[in-house]
Amino acid sequence: MPKVSSVIVPYAAYLRVYEPLGAFPEPERSHWARYARRPDRPSYQDELRRSLAGLLPIPPIAVPVHESGDAFVLEADGVTCVCPWRTRLRGWQALDELEEELPPPVLDAVLPPVVRRQAAQDYERWLARNPDARPWIRTATWQVPLNWFVLVSDEERRYDEGTAEVPPVLRYRTPMVQARRRVARALRTLKDTLDEGPLIDGLVDVGRWLEEFHPRSRVELDYGGLVHVLPAGELEGDHSAADVAEGIEALRRGDGAAAGEAYGRLVERWRAVRDRRSAN
Repeated sequence: MPKVSSVIVPYAAYLRVYEPLGAFPEPERSHWARYARRPDRPSYQDELRRSLAGLLPIPPIAVPVHESGDAFVLEADGVTCVCPWRTRLRGWQALDELEEELPPPVLDAVLPPVVRRQAAQDYERWLARNPDARPWIRTATWQVPLNWFVLVSDEERRYDEGTAEVPPVLRYRTPMVQARRRVARALRTLKDTLDEGPLIDGLVDVGRWLEEFHPRSRVELDYGGLVHVLPAGELEGDHSAADVAEGIEALRRGDGAAAGEAYGRLVERWRAVRDRRSAN
């Protein structure tokens, strides 16, 4: 296996679901129970480094050959909850999005067509045996999708500016029941006040995904690697969940001007992030 770099891999944000151990069937439940007691669990940066290391061989390894046995672990109200990485599944799903993200010459240089075709065939065969498979993690590069902010509130925001040795952290955590309730309320308002579009479609998709998990799960929105590209002042002042909630509440009241102001703050904030992507 190629040596994994120690370089920080930035620019991805994450939406994760942590399910209680009781939600998993045996023998998976026992595996995660043992895993949760490990003191040396890897981080999301380790997962990214391993995935990038797979691109170094010739031909590159587009998707891991074996599924990851790692997970993120969270203690919530005395209950151990885990969020399996499922790196192989997420890799297959990410390949479907690459054609929209990268120009064909760049995509062919990174992952030749023959490699992508083989990965697609492997996924098709695997999916036939696992039709109900779904990831516990969603990933977005160079942004946090606005519909993710609907799931959380500003009161659940945690910001830690970090130190020279420890990177900053900006994340939200909320009970699954709260996330589902917020999605339902927001959809009622948006469907009553807006035409069908990407915001509503994205929120419907996220809502359906959340329904796949145990009701006592926890939902986490993590800025992940975006903290490495955003200045500390911008991170500290980033209250996007509050802006989204304010905009939806303004729509519910019929106050288009206030909704426009909240949306304008969001657009300006995330345009700055997209501009950095273009600069790179």
